[in-house]
Amino acid sequence: MDAIELLLTRQSTPRLIAPAPDASQLKIILDAAIRVPDHGALAPWEFIIATDQGLNTLADIFVEAAKASGADEDFVNKAKGMPMRAPMVITVVAKTQQHPKVPVLEQQIAAGCATMAMQQAAFALGIGAVWRTGDFAFDANVNAALGLEPHDQIVGFLYVGTPAVVAPPKPQKDGSQYVRYL
Repeated sequence: MDAIELLLTRQSTPRLIAPAPDASQLKIILDAAIRVPDHGALAPWEFIIATDQGLNTLADIFVEAAKASGADEDFVNKAKGMPMRAPMVITVVAKTQQHPKVPVLEQQIAAGCATMAMQQAAFALGIGAVWRTGDFAFDANVNAALGLEPHDQIVGFLYVGTPAVVAPPKPQKDGSQYVRYL
């Protein structure tokens, strides 16, 4: 798959099953992540990978956070199953720092770009992935349980695995419809 084909056909794959990427595929996915624009070479990201027992640990973190927020029993049960939607979940964290030339927002965007690059790499490898956020990406209890600093920001949970079904290609959109010129 060439780069233009990837950019024009990439799509999310929400229904995922085992297996997760193998070690060589995961290396490609992670290496793609750190090639994104990174003003000041700050590497403002961390990738927390959950597989196997790690998925259960992430589920426990979500359940405890849901309970701490006063969620009802239905949501607590839903939270327990969230990490089980894929054989691998990569929590992408913007690890920002104060910098005279690189604002925090730019560092967070770089971490978001890393997430997108991982999803694109997975797609190019024939691996499915979907980027999710939700309330747990902004939950202080989740941050604490993952050992994050108060200024760290989860930019997403990248669910990765084998596509459960072959998704039909999405229709092409015309990018020029979203443009105006000065």
